[in-house]
Amino acid sequence: MNSTNKRKAASEQVSELTTNRLSVYLRCLNRLETAGVETISSQALAEQFHLNAAQIRKDLAYFGEFGVRGVGYYVKDLKLHLRQILGLDRRLKVAVLGAGNLGQALADYPGFGREGFEIVAMFDVDASKIGDRSRSGVPIHDIRELKRVARREHIDIGVIAVPAESAQPVLDLVIAAGVKAILNFSPGALKVPAGVKLKSVDLTVSLESLSFYLAQGGGRWGLRNARRESGTGSRKGRLECLRAVMVTTSRGYRMSGPTAQPGWSTSATRPLPIARPWPVGMYRCRRWRGA
Repeated sequence: MNSTNKRKAASEQVSELTTNRLSVYLRCLNRLETAGVETISSQALAEQFHLNAAQIRKDLAYFGEFGVRGVGYYVKDLKLHLRQILGLDRRLKVAVLGAGNLGQALADYPGFGREGFEIVAMFDVDASKIGDRSRSGVPIHDIRELKRVARREHIDIGVIAVPAESAQPVLDLVIAAGVKAILNFSPGALKVPAGVKLKSVDLTVSLESLSFYLAQGGGRWGLRNARRESGTGSRKGRLECLRAVMVTTSRGYRMSGPTAQPGWSTSATRPLPIARPWPVGMYRCRRWRGA
Protein backbone atom coordinates (compact mmCIF):
# COMPACT_ATOMS: atom_id res chain seq x y z
CA MET A 1 0.00 0.00 0.00
CA ASN A 2 1.50 3.38 -0.97
CA SER A 3 1.67 6.32 1.42
CA THR A 4 -1.35 8.13 -0.07
CA ASN A 5 -3.64 5.10 0.18
CA LYS A 6 -2.29 4.33 3.64
CA ARG A 7 -3.26 7.80 4.89
CA LYS A 8 -6.67 7.63 3.20
CA ALA A 9 -7.52 4.20 4.62
CA ALA A 10 -6.52 5.16 8.15
CA SER A 11 -8.03 8.65 8.28
CA GLU A 12 -11.59 7.33 8.56
CA GLN A 13 -10.95 5.34 11.75
CA VAL A 14 -8.18 7.13 13.60
CA SER A 15 -8.98 9.84 16.14
CA GLU A 16 -7.20 13.16 16.35
CA LEU A 17 -5.77 12.14 19.71
CA THR A 18 -4.09 9.21 18.01
CA THR A 19 -2.53 11.40 15.34
CA ASN A 20 -1.31 13.76 18.07
CA ARG A 21 0.45 10.83 19.72
CA LEU A 22 1.99 9.81 16.40
CA SER A 23 3.61 13.25 16.29
CA VAL A 24 5.03 12.63 19.77
CA TYR A 25 6.40 9.24 18.67
CA LEU A 26 8.01 10.86 15.65
CA ARG A 27 9.83 13.37 17.83
CA CYS A 28 11.05 10.57 20.07
CA LEU A 29 12.32 8.64 17.05
CA ASN A 30 14.13 11.75 15.81
CA ARG A 31 16.00 11.93 19.09
CA LEU A 32 16.81 8.23 19.03
CA GLU A 33 18.14 8.41 15.48
CA THR A 34 20.30 11.41 16.39
CA ALA A 35 21.68 9.41 19.31
CA GLY A 36 22.60 6.54 16.98
CA VAL A 37 19.94 4.07 18.21
CA GLU A 38 18.99 1.59 15.45
CA THR A 39 16.29 -0.54 17.09
CA ILE A 40 14.00 -0.14 20.09
CA SER A 41 11.09 -2.01 21.64
CA SER A 42 7.77 -0.41 22.52
CA GLN A 43 8.56 -0.96 26.21
CA ALA A 44 11.96 0.72 25.98
CA LEU A 45 10.45 3.56 23.95
CA ALA A 46 7.76 4.04 26.58
CA GLU A 47 10.20 3.99 29.48
CA GLN A 48 12.67 6.38 27.90
CA PHE A 49 10.09 9.00 26.93
CA HIS A 50 7.48 8.43 29.67
CA LEU A 51 4.90 6.93 27.31
CA ASN A 52 2.57 3.93 27.44
CA ALA A 53 3.87 0.80 25.69
CA ALA A 54 0.42 -0.71 25.11
CA GLN A 55 -0.84 2.58 23.67
CA ILE A 56 2.14 2.77 21.31
CA ARG A 57 1.44 -0.72 19.95
CA LYS A 58 -2.27 0.03 19.61
CA ASP A 59 -1.70 3.31 17.77
CA LEU A 60 0.77 1.80 15.33
CA ALA A 61 -1.50 -1.21 14.69
CA TYR A 62 -3.98 1.10 12.93
CA PHE A 63 -1.47 1.47 10.11
CA GLY A 64 0.09 -1.97 9.83
CA GLU A 65 2.77 -4.18 11.39
CA PHE A 66 6.02 -2.30 11.90
CA GLY A 67 7.73 -4.28 14.65
CA VAL A 68 9.88 -7.39 14.35
CA ARG A 69 9.52 -10.12 16.96
CA GLY A 70 12.57 -10.29 19.17
CA VAL A 71 13.95 -7.04 17.75
CA GLY A 72 11.34 -4.33 18.20
CA TYR A 73 11.14 -1.40 15.80
CA TYR A 74 13.81 -0.25 13.40
CA VAL A 75 14.06 3.42 14.30
CA LYS A 76 14.85 4.71 10.82
CA ASP A 77 12.12 2.65 9.13
CA LEU A 78 9.44 3.50 11.70
CA LYS A 79 10.32 7.17 11.44
CA LEU A 80 9.86 7.00 7.66
CA HIS A 81 6.48 5.26 8.04
CA LEU A 82 5.24 7.85 10.53
CA ARG A 83 6.28 10.70 8.28
CA GLN A 84 4.31 9.09 5.45
CA ILE A 85 1.26 8.56 7.64
CA LEU A 86 1.34 12.17 8.84
CA GLY A 87 1.78 13.46 5.31
CA LEU A 88 5.28 14.74 6.00
CA ASP A 89 6.89 12.88 3.11
CA ARG A 90 6.46 16.06 1.06
CA ARG A 91 7.00 19.76 1.64
CA LEU A 92 3.89 21.60 2.80
CA LYS A 93 3.55 25.28 1.93
CA VAL A 94 2.14 27.58 4.60
CA ALA A 95 0.83 31.16 4.54
CA VAL A 96 0.56 33.35 7.66
CA LEU A 97 -2.37 35.77 7.80
CA GLY A 98 -1.38 38.75 9.93
CA ALA A 99 2.07 40.34 9.98
CA GLY A 100 1.97 41.56 13.56
CA ASN A 101 4.26 40.40 16.36
CA LEU A 102 2.74 36.92 16.57
CA GLY A 103 2.56 36.46 12.81
CA GLN A 104 6.18 37.54 12.37
CA ALA A 105 7.32 35.20 15.13
CA LEU A 106 5.49 32.26 13.54
CA ALA A 107 6.82 33.03 10.07
CA ASP A 108 10.42 33.23 11.32
CA TYR A 109 10.34 30.13 13.53
CA PRO A 110 13.01 27.78 12.07
CA GLY A 111 11.49 24.63 13.54
CA PHE A 112 8.67 24.58 10.99
CA GLY A 113 11.10 24.29 8.11
CA ARG A 114 12.97 21.42 9.73
CA GLU A 115 9.72 19.45 9.94
CA GLY A 116 8.73 20.05 6.32
CA PHE A 117 6.54 23.16 6.67
CA GLU A 118 7.69 25.99 4.40
CA ILE A 119 6.38 29.48 5.18
CA VAL A 120 6.07 30.98 1.70
CA ALA A 121 3.95 34.10 2.26
CA MET A 122 2.45 36.50 4.77
CA PHE A 123 -0.58 38.74 4.33
CA ASP A 124 -1.75 41.94 6.00
CA VAL A 125 -3.87 45.05 5.47
CA ASP A 126 -1.32 47.52 6.85
CA ALA A 127 0.10 49.49 3.92
CA SER A 128 3.33 50.12 5.85
CA LYS A 129 4.02 46.38 5.98
CA ILE A 130 2.89 45.34 2.49
CA GLY A 131 5.85 44.80 0.20
CA ASP A 132 8.21 44.29 3.10
CA ARG A 133 9.64 40.99 4.35
CA SER A 134 9.94 39.27 7.72
CA ARG A 135 13.34 38.92 9.36
CA SER A 136 13.82 35.53 7.70
CA GLY A 137 12.81 36.90 4.29
CA VAL A 138 9.14 35.85 3.98
CA PRO A 139 7.35 38.37 1.69
CA ILE A 140 4.34 40.28 3.06
CA HIS A 141 1.46 40.66 0.57
CA ASP A 142 -1.74 42.65 0.52
CA ILE A 143 -4.60 40.47 1.82
CA ARG A 144 -6.45 41.27 -1.40
CA GLU A 145 -3.80 39.25 -3.25
CA LEU A 146 -4.48 36.12 -1.19
CA LYS A 147 -6.33 34.12 -3.83
CA ARG A 148 -3.79 34.84 -6.54
CA VAL A 149 -0.77 34.09 -4.37
CA ALA A 150 -2.38 30.97 -2.90
CA ARG A 151 -2.88 29.53 -6.38
CA ARG A 152 0.58 30.49 -7.57
CA GLU A 153 2.37 29.12 -4.50
CA HIS A 154 0.05 26.10 -4.05
CA ILE A 155 -0.51 26.93 -0.39
CA ASP A 156 -1.57 23.92 1.70
CA ILE A 157 -2.10 25.46 5.14
CA GLY A 158 -3.18 28.88 6.34
CA VAL A 159 -2.20 30.23 9.77
CA ILE A 160 -4.42 32.98 11.17
CA ALA A 161 -2.76 35.45 13.57
CA VAL A 162 -5.05 38.48 13.46
CA PRO A 163 -7.19 40.27 16.11
CA ALA A 164 -10.36 38.45 17.17
CA GLU A 165 -12.72 40.81 15.34
CA SER A 166 -10.94 40.13 12.04
CA ALA A 167 -10.56 36.37 12.40
CA GLN A 168 -13.81 35.21 10.76
CA PRO A 169 -13.56 37.53 7.71
CA VAL A 170 -9.93 36.49 7.19
CA LEU A 171 -10.88 32.84 7.62
CA ASP A 172 -13.56 33.23 4.93
CA LEU A 173 -10.95 34.72 2.58
CA VAL A 174 -8.59 31.81 3.22
CA ILE A 175 -11.32 29.29 2.47
CA ALA A 176 -12.34 31.19 -0.68
CA ALA A 177 -8.72 30.95 -1.82
CA GLY A 178 -9.00 27.16 -1.79
CA VAL A 179 -7.05 26.41 1.40
CA LYS A 180 -8.51 23.40 3.22
CA ALA A 181 -6.36 23.24 6.37
CA ILE A 182 -6.19 26.19 8.77
CA LEU A 183 -4.45 26.82 12.09
CA ASN A 184 -6.04 29.65 14.06
CA PHE A 185 -4.36 31.62 16.86
CA SER A 186 -7.15 34.17 17.25
CA PRO A 187 -9.50 33.84 20.25
CA GLY A 188 -13.16 32.99 19.84
CA ALA A 189 -15.18 30.39 17.97
CA LEU A 190 -14.94 30.36 14.18
CA LYS A 191 -17.15 28.63 11.61
CA VAL A 192 -15.93 26.59 8.66
CA PRO A 193 -17.86 24.63 6.03
CA ALA A 194 -17.65 20.87 5.57
CA GLY A 195 -14.44 19.77 3.94
CA VAL A 196 -12.26 22.33 5.75
CA LYS A 197 -10.18 21.40 8.79
CA LEU A 198 -9.74 24.09 11.45
CA LYS A 199 -7.55 23.80 14.54
CA SER A 200 -7.56 26.64 17.07
CA VAL A 201 -4.91 27.47 19.65
CA ASP A 202 -6.05 29.97 22.29
CA LEU A 203 -3.06 30.89 24.44
CA THR A 204 -5.22 32.85 26.86
CA VAL A 205 -7.34 29.78 27.62
CA SER A 206 -4.17 27.83 28.42
CA LEU A 207 -2.98 30.57 30.77
CA GLU A 208 -6.40 30.70 32.45
CA SER A 209 -6.26 26.95 32.96
CA LEU A 210 -2.91 27.33 34.72
CA SER A 211 -4.29 30.21 36.78
CA PHE A 212 -7.23 28.04 37.80
CA TYR A 213 -4.81 25.30 38.89
CA LEU A 214 -2.95 27.77 41.09
CA ALA A 215 -6.19 29.18 42.50
CA GLN A 216 -7.35 25.72 43.61
CA GLY A 217 -4.24 25.16 45.70
CA GLY A 218 -2.10 23.61 42.97
CA GLY A 219 0.39 26.33 43.79
CA ARG A 220 1.74 26.93 47.29
CA TRP A 221 0.13 30.36 47.58
CA GLY A 222 -3.42 29.11 46.90
CA LEU A 223 -3.34 26.42 49.54
CA ARG A 224 -1.53 28.65 52.00
CA ASN A 225 -4.15 31.41 51.71
CA ALA A 226 -6.97 28.92 52.15
CA ARG A 227 -5.39 27.59 55.32
CA ARG A 228 -4.72 31.07 56.69
CA GLU A 229 -8.29 32.26 56.17
CA SER A 230 -9.78 29.06 57.54
CA GLY A 231 -7.80 29.30 60.76
CA THR A 232 -6.19 25.88 60.36
CA GLY A 233 -3.13 25.27 62.52
CA SER A 234 -4.51 27.31 65.44
CA ARG A 235 -6.44 26.32 68.53
CA LYS A 236 -9.38 28.50 67.56
CA GLY A 237 -10.36 26.85 64.36
CA ARG A 238 -9.94 23.95 61.98
CA LEU A 239 -10.06 23.49 58.20
CA GLU A 240 -12.90 21.58 56.65
CA CYS A 241 -13.08 21.04 52.88
CA LEU A 242 -16.44 20.26 51.32
CA ARG A 243 -16.89 19.09 47.76
CA ALA A 244 -18.98 21.24 45.42
CA VAL A 245 -19.69 21.19 41.71
CA MET A 246 -18.60 23.87 39.26
CA VAL A 247 -20.81 24.46 36.22
CA THR A 248 -19.61 26.58 33.32
CA THR A 249 -21.76 29.42 32.06
CA SER A 250 -21.41 32.05 29.34
CA ARG A 251 -19.80 34.42 31.86
CA GLY A 252 -17.42 31.94 33.42
CA TYR A 253 -18.84 29.57 36.01
CA ARG A 254 -21.19 29.31 38.95
CA MET A 255 -21.10 27.07 41.98
CA SER A 256 -23.85 24.64 42.84
CA GLY A 257 -24.05 23.44 46.41
CA PRO A 258 -23.65 25.21 49.75
CA THR A 259 -21.20 27.83 48.58
CA ALA A 260 -22.87 31.04 49.77
CA GLN A 261 -22.68 30.35 53.48
CA PRO A 262 -20.95 32.90 55.73
CA GLY A 263 -17.37 32.07 56.54
CA TRP A 264 -16.44 30.41 53.27
CA SER A 265 -12.90 31.15 52.14
CA THR A 266 -12.56 32.58 48.63
CA SER A 267 -8.79 33.05 48.19
CA ALA A 268 -8.23 29.55 46.86
CA THR A 269 -11.31 29.49 44.67
CA ARG A 270 -11.64 32.83 42.94
CA PRO A 271 -14.12 32.89 40.01
CA LEU A 272 -11.82 32.59 37.01
CA PRO A 273 -13.21 32.04 33.50
CA ILE A 274 -12.20 28.61 32.23
CA ALA A 275 -12.71 26.57 29.08
CA ARG A 276 -14.34 23.33 30.22
CA PRO A 277 -17.51 21.99 28.59
CA TRP A 278 -18.34 19.68 31.48
CA PRO A 279 -18.85 20.05 35.27
CA VAL A 280 -15.77 19.33 37.33
CA GLY A 281 -15.26 18.78 41.03
CA MET A 282 -13.54 21.29 43.23
CA TYR A 283 -13.10 22.01 46.90
CA ARG A 284 -14.21 24.97 48.96
CA CYS A 285 -12.86 25.54 52.44
CA ARG A 286 -14.71 27.05 55.39
CA ARG A 287 -13.88 27.92 58.93
CA TRP A 288 -15.70 26.23 61.75
CA ARG A 289 -15.40 26.04 65.50
CA GLY A 290 -14.63 22.78 67.21
CA ALA A 291 -16.66 21.72 70.20
